[in-house]
Amino acid sequence: MTLLSSRPPQPVEPGLVSRALEVAGRLANDATDVITATAGRGAQPDPKDSPFDWVTDTDRILERHTRRVLTAEFPGVPVVGGEFGADHGADVAEYRWVVDPVDGTANYVAGVPWCAYSLALIDASGPVVGVVADPYRAQIYAAARGRGARANGKPIKLTDRCGTAGAIVCTELTRKGVWPGMGQFIERAAAAHAGVRVLGSAALAIAQVALGHAAAAVLHSYREWDVAGSVALAIEAGAVVLDRHGEDTALPVDALLVAAPGVADEVLGWWRESVG
Repeated sequence: MTLLSSRPPQPVEPGLVSRALEVAGRLANDATDVITATAGRGAQPDPKDSPFDWVTDTDRILERHTRRVLTAEFPGVPVVGGEFGADHGADVAEYRWVVDPVDGTANYVAGVPWCAYSLALIDASGPVVGVVADPYRAQIYAAARGRGARANGKPIKLTDRCGTAGAIVCTELTRKGVWPGMGQFIERAAAAHAGVRVLGSAALAIAQVALGHAAAAVLHSYREWDVAGSVALAIEAGAVVLDRHGEDTALPVDALLVAAPGVADEVLGWWRESVG
């Protein structure tokens, strides 16, 4: 994929942003209907190389539908997806769409009410538009560069924190399970009187920070389509996005911390100390 530059991001033609928001919102609503109608009801999971990584008929159906609509509405803009890979030229295109049709598929298969549909339009500076559907809570989260973030159309803005005591911090397993240092990270959080939650959806973990429910989220590894939509939401809500070295990067390559600004250094310290 194209390497992403540091902020400030490049400007985007307003008409493109508006149209991308409208189409992405429509697709998120479609995904909500499908996920809520089928979750936990014979979804025919197809395990890959990990018990934490499933593919279902719903993943494939939603991604195909997303690709059809985006190809018709935005000809020439390639799509990168969790199930069918990258369109030709996605690594050098000015813009690309990235979609995860069901983020949290293991939860979806089991009927656990915690999964998401995630879609984002990306350029060389990071997410331009991001939309995340939270079907079980009947919420559509949407954000666009310079236009703020919204939950079901209502503006959201992060309220900063001065410490982590009593707060929730989210993380996720990798596709192979526990990440190196994860146990130590949980211990450091507990020593600071913070609770760590592993809930099974990278997109929703980051969204919780944007919504103010969690102080931070640490993802030790992920795919671009897992996080791009919710990173857009977090940035526009006022969260800090850092890579594992503490650099301010809109969409880090392989690991990230999303946090309320006032606690970012503290949580970054736990993470870096834990992984050595």
